[in-house]
Amino acid sequence: MLNLDAFKPYARRAAAFGALAIGALSFSGSAVAAPLELFPFVMTPPVQSAPPPVQAAPSEDEGTATELPARLRRQIVTYASHEAPGTIIIDTPNTYLYYVLGGGQAIRYGIGVGRDGFTWSGVQSITKKAEWPDWTPPPEMIARQPYLPRQMAGGPGNPLGARAMYLGGTVYRIHGTNAPGTIGTHVSSGCIRLTNDDVTDLYSRVNVGTKVIVLPMDRRADNTNGKRG
Repeated sequence: MLNLDAFKPYARRAAAFGALAIGALSFSGSAVAAPLELFPFVMTPPVQSAPPPVQAAPSEDEGTATELPARLRRQIVTYASHEAPGTIIIDTPNTYLYYVLGGGQAIRYGIGVGRDGFTWSGVQSITKKAEWPDWTPPPEMIARQPYLPRQMAGGPGNPLGARAMYLGGTVYRIHGTNAPGTIGTHVSSGCIRLTNDDVTDLYSRVNVGTKVIVLPMDRRADNTNGKRG
């Protein structure tokens, strides 16, 4: 016959254990966890840290801006000229464009000019102005570079850049560029190029009919050494 008295000490211990656990869980009416040693089978969920913030990928243009040398940055300089204010003078050998202010001063811009064999000189006037112009390479250029597009819509990728000023009945223009690193070099097929910022500034100052003097390679217009005004 089973002797139940032998199990009474164990039953009392179990009852005491249960009461302690229930008291711990219902303390102050909230679910307060009992000491870990009372519930060795309860596992605390791992603490999850917040995900790292999403960082935007750098833009394609980041770090690609070209800083022009000091001499090629737009600036007012001392410049003696007999030309009327508003005249543009292209100093081909020094890669400068002067916008005559009068009173012995001019705004000087750094430019890119024609490469060897493609420089030219003479007097023209601005016959047309265009913002973000389309580009249609002239037949002479296509003959030399048949891979060029026959026509390209205006925009940031267009070689004419943000603005263009057309010179007389020639194929030449004063225009912007999407390659500012070429400013100060002899690189074009005869056009005069400025940074987009500079060509936008010049564009706002000139009108159709503005006189443009392009000096030859053997004549320098910067006879004042470009002293700042």
